[in-house]
Amino acid sequence: MEQRFLGRSGLRVSELCLGTMTFGNETDEKTAHRMLDTFAEAGGTFVDTANGYADGRSEEILGRWMARQSRDDLVIATKVYHRVGSGPNDRGGGRKHIIAAVEASLRRLRTDYIDLYQTHVLDENTPLEETLSTLDMLVRSGKVRFVGASSYPGWQLQKAIDLAGQRGWEAYVCLQPLYNLLDRDAEWELIPLCLSEGLGLIAWSPLRMGFLSGRYRRGMQAPPHATRIERLNDSGDPIWNHYGTEHTWRVLDVVEEIARETERSIAQVSLRWVSQRPGVTAPIVGARTLEQLEDNLAAAGWSLTDEQMGRLNAVSEHRLPHPYDVLAWARTRP
Repeated sequence: MEQRFLGRSGLRVSELCLGTMTFGNETDEKTAHRMLDTFAEAGGTFVDTANGYADGRSEEILGRWMARQSRDDLVIATKVYHRVGSGPNDRGGGRKHIIAAVEASLRRLRTDYIDLYQTHVLDENTPLEETLSTLDMLVRSGKVRFVGASSYPGWQLQKAIDLAGQRGWEAYVCLQPLYNLLDRDAEWELIPLCLSEGLGLIAWSPLRMGFLSGRYRRGMQAPPHATRIERLNDSGDPIWNHYGTEHTWRVLDVVEEIARETERSIAQVSLRWVSQRPGVTAPIVGARTLEQLEDNLAAAGWSLTDEQMGRLNAVSEHRLPHPYDVLAWARTRP
């Protein structure tokens, strides 16, 4: 598996990142450890978790596996924001919570340091100065090597980068955005910002909860039984209504054509598109089963042609909102 630099940093990570959100929920520990072994055997070094995944159980499962590995061969990323506990300071981006959370993550992961520590969500109730100065302190203490962000609007991410530069604090080296063939909003502000500032991109949900995995087909009137999308629909989140549309089926028609041409699976083509997009360091593959992971791992080690990328780009484009529509028009004028 190819090793890539994370943005402009000197940290090398594998071209696929293993996401562990299912560990401790849909995926039991024995299966999770088999998945981690398989990922490592394929050359994977980059593993992403979060303090809030399965109320900390994901980190615990990963930590017990890490105890049998060579720690320095791994790049372990975790995140802070979500609640693990019931106290008033058990969530967010404030100093008290971040310090308590990093200590708890270190214990659960059974490690002395975290390679990449990410703010999971922008905390709009805490000054950026407090969040960033605390992250800087963690790097200086040796408990954290690099810091990153996820779920930040573009203007706040730029503000954080500028503020860190002005104060001499450790700056974000990467962003973890939602990005896939059906969700390309990150291209409006976030990806150009990351390219300009040298941040790596770690794309979450590159298969959009299975819509791009090959399980969904034109003509379906409802999500398959016992899927996450069905559960979300039943709980009041109308995700099927948002994605079960003609646009999705048109995208999948082209993905399926290219899958036949390349003799690859639909999931592998979808992941490969993300991996080859500008600025992307690694898509996060978050399988529930070993079989799903093995299929996803085959997205590494080959490339889509420029012509195939162009077809996927064209069919997956959405109408641009203002002012991006005007800017796109202006670029075409003589």
